[in-house]
Amino acid sequence: MAGENEDVKNKAVKEDVEDGASRNNETPQEVPSETELSLEERFASMEKEYLYLRAELENVKRQNFKERSQLLKYGAERLARDLLETLDVFRTAFLSEISADNFQDFVKGVEMTSQSLKNTLEKHGIIEMECVGQPFDPNTQEALSSEPSDQYPEGYVTQVFKAPYKYHDKLLRPGQVIVSRPKSE
Repeated sequence: MAGENEDVKNKAVKEDVEDGASRNNETPQEVPSETELSLEERFASMEKEYLYLRAELENVKRQNFKERSQLLKYGAERLARDLLETLDVFRTAFLSEISADNFQDFVKGVEMTSQSLKNTLEKHGIIEMECVGQPFDPNTQEALSSEPSDQYPEGYVTQVFKAPYKYHDKLLRPGQVIVSRPKSE
């Protein structure tokens, strides 16, 4: 019975709409329901938000590319600035006149400048790896030759030609070393 009442109401509403349209000499038009209207509005809003977010993503991509390019181009700027201080000290040392009287002071100055350079490199994550008296490590060292040694056991580094260096956790340059071997009788 409830279903019949709703059918009668729907039929009456439809007739009223048709009567109103015929009175105005108009054809009946479909009026969007509230749910249809809200769906269209929601779709338009979501489309607008999607376009905004897409544009924002493109801006972020462009900015990241620009930042990476700048980092590659100018990433070593702090290191270069710090190294210039050491270079200035070397330049001053080479301009000074060396004599027998000041030779020891000159050598001391060069040693201090070398230590300053090492400190600058360490400040930027470049660290010299100690290897004399350590077991030979083929991952960080190249053995140029071997020599008999009483001081170190077999397979230990006795001399270093070029020290190995790390940049943070990465091997920057392998060392070139001489490795001990037993004395032949």
